[in-house]
Amino acid sequence: MAEQTGADHKMIDPAELSKAMTSIAERSQRVVSDFLTRQASDPKFGSADPLNIGNAFMEMTAKLMSDPAKMVEAHLNLWQDYMTLWQNTARRMMGEAPEPVAKPDPADRRFKDEMWDDNEIFDFIKQSYLLSARWMQGVVKDVEGLDDHTAKKVDFYTRQFVDAMAPSNFVMTNPEVLRATVESRGENLLKGLNNLLDDLERGKGNLSIKMTDYDAFKVGENIAVTPGKVVFQNDLIQLLQYTPTTEQTFERPLLIVPPWINKYYILDLRPKNSFIKWAVDQGHTVFVISWVNPDESLAAKGFVDYMHEGTLASLDAIEKATGSKQTDVIGYCLGGTLLACTLAYLTAKKQEDRVASATFFTTMTDFKEPGELGVFIDEEQLAALEDKMALHGYLDGRDMATTFNMMRANDLIWSFVVNNYLLGKDPFPFDLLYWNSDSTRMPAAMHSFYLRKMYQENKLIEPGGIELDGVKIDLTSIKTPIYMLATREDHIAPWASTYALTQQVSGPVKFVLSASGHIAGVVNPPAANKYCYWTNTKKPKSPEAWIAGATEEAGSWWTDWQKWVEKFAGKQIPARVPGSGKLKAIEDAPGAYVKNRLT
Repeated sequence: MAEQTGADHKMIDPAELSKAMTSIAERSQRVVSDFLTRQASDPKFGSADPLNIGNAFMEMTAKLMSDPAKMVEAHLNLWQDYMTLWQNTARRMMGEAPEPVAKPDPADRRFKDEMWDDNEIFDFIKQSYLLSARWMQGVVKDVEGLDDHTAKKVDFYTRQFVDAMAPSNFVMTNPEVLRATVESRGENLLKGLNNLLDDLERGKGNLSIKMTDYDAFKVGENIAVTPGKVVFQNDLIQLLQYTPTTEQTFERPLLIVPPWINKYYILDLRPKNSFIKWAVDQGHTVFVISWVNPDESLAAKGFVDYMHEGTLASLDAIEKATGSKQTDVIGYCLGGTLLACTLAYLTAKKQEDRVASATFFTTMTDFKEPGELGVFIDEEQLAALEDKMALHGYLDGRDMATTFNMMRANDLIWSFVVNNYLLGKDPFPFDLLYWNSDSTRMPAAMHSFYLRKMYQENKLIEPGGIELDGVKIDLTSIKTPIYMLATREDHIAPWASTYALTQQVSGPVKFVLSASGHIAGVVNPPAANKYCYWTNTKKPKSPEAWIAGATEEAGSWWTDWQKWVEKFAGKQIPARVPGSGKLKAIEDAPGAYVKNRLT
């Protein structure tokens, strides 16, 4: 029995442990040195609250204390819930099975381990946390007298605190971690510490959580592999033209304008879920903009440059490559916002016929209700951001990634903290998370214009509110046929907000709502048959009225879009080979720009 126990619970070799701890100490010293060096050059270093969170909470506290009776009532309710929890725990220990006082959401994976339910102590810890979280969030939501932005900011950062304090995030209150620690004699924690140091070293002193196996993927080898050529490039873009897979193609080419906040290959991850490959297989001559990952030399590039050197330059290049004076265009997220501006610009220039049809994926044009991203938009935070961008001329892509990750902190932050640092495991290879980690920078001039003029001032919906190259942008002038795709669970571009474009433009609009979120709702190939979508032949004034009259359709919206776009794609002609026209091939797809990865 002793031998069996020894085999099952092998002790850590003292020499190996000493070697590991020495390495950890040396690496820790380097990490701290890198961090201090970077912070010393940061103009905001020493500012305890660059995002002005403290003032929001001080205002909330003042309002809260002005109604002491309500606060007393809230405390009494919490006390009563805790007393019930104590009684129920005692009853469980006596063999009874009382109903829980607080239950986690069925989708909450933090408490998936059976011990959270089976063991009385862990069940008490779980319910105690859920009660406190519910109470804390309820109190801040019920505060009266706060302006809408402050209330949302307080609610958002309260949720960040509540998520961070979950018992699943700590060794001694997570049964899965405790079990792993006992079984491995602490090797999981040692491995986790090494994982933490790896992430700190990669972030040069800032925590850069590893979400997937970065060595498992390589752009152009096992992701972004649809065959094609780079046929045009300038300072901001490489234009990719894809090799046809059909003998005949539609006369009018298809241009995809992705957001430059992320890289284009979200639409070309793997052959089985690549929208780009699927569109090629449907007979489209597909062109895609691959945006540059800008450095300080492009700091002065503004939103107007992204229009001239991005969408307009692409339309010019496509006409040279194919001879077609008209193009069907898709804009995704921020790429869609740029497309809307481009359509209004072309209309003002009497060139609206250059775009035969426009498709928008999860695109905001009315920023009145921007969802949780609005939490980060106020004068104090924008000023702090502009100061930070002025240092190098751009916003580091990791800062943007952190913002998006905070919106789904339990899935995109804390689950990896538990897996990588507490359980000491390596993250699973996942193409979507590889793309999510492949962040890009934002030029200072462009990003400041975008955040201020659109998010903060909401000028895009005002006719003439935004001026690009001397042209006042008026969305109401757009008559181009439009297909709008929104996603029901979108936390970046809330579907009810994207719906506003249907009421702004003058041309025909087909609005479609897909199940799932900002990425999964878009990247939903027909073969997967995973999510449904909703359609409505009418476009009432409110999104609530639209969904009330909508019809649910099974399968992917991709096939619905194909039926729609075929009406504008023109006749069938012999397929065009990239580089065979007036634009010669520069290099193979996916090109050099997309391979510029942040280190």
